[in-house]
Parts: sequence; C-alpha cells; structure tokens
Amino acid sequence: MKRLAITTVALLALSAPAFADPLEGMWRTAPDDNGNSGIVQVAPCGAALCGTLVQSFDANGNALTTNNIGRQIISQTVAQGDGAYGGKVWSPDRDKTYGSKLQLTGDTLSVSGCVLGICRDGGTWTRAQ
Repeated sequence: MKRLAITTVALLALSAPAFADPLEGMWRTAPDDNGNSGIVQVAPCGAALCGTLVQSFDANGNALTTNNIGRQIISQTVAQGDGAYGGKVWSPDRDKTYGSKLQLTGDTLSVSGCVLGICRDGGTWTRAQ
C-alpha cells in the first residue's frame, strides 16, 4: 500500500506541468503609445493568472530601465473557454487598469480592455522564446 501511495504521488508530481494553463509563459507585448514594449511573464497567482513585466524595450528594441519592471501588468485573469480570458490589464503608458478581454490563438494573444466606458485595443502579443 505504501508503494502505491508513493507511486501515485510521483506520477502526480511528474504530470503537473501537463496541467499548466496555455496562457502561462513569456509574452512580448505590442508597442504602446510611446513605441515601448515589454516581456510579461504569466504565471498562476492563487486561483487566477497574473503577469509581471520582466523586461522593457524602447521603439528601437533597446532595453529600458524603468520602475515598472517587476510590476504586475495582468491580474485576476481566468480562463473562460475556447482560448478566451477575462481579468485586468494595467497599461504603463496611460497608468490605467482596464477590465480586459484576452483571446489566445496559438502563440498570439489579442488584448483589449475598458475602463469607465473607454475601451482600448492593447494589440497582439506574441509568445516570447
């Protein structure tokens, strides 16, 4: 019986990566109003998904030093089925948090959101390698 329990625990531990949400990973954002973009790392946070800015780039692709590195860009994001997600996205260029709609299609993520009735297209993010 003890052997069965150990085997079961080992199998569950090895299969955990197979249960990762498809949105998890590194995403390159679309350029913002200033031409800047970033790399956002999406990972579980509680029962939802969150994304943290880990790198930032100017319009020419040069690395930027900014206080936004380490800041949560995506929060309270949950799967709604068929690659659709809902949650919140913070926009550094406007310093606003939008109720967001994200649509995952393969290695692209369409991002949009609204705040106080003002909606914005966040562009298409691509999976970063």
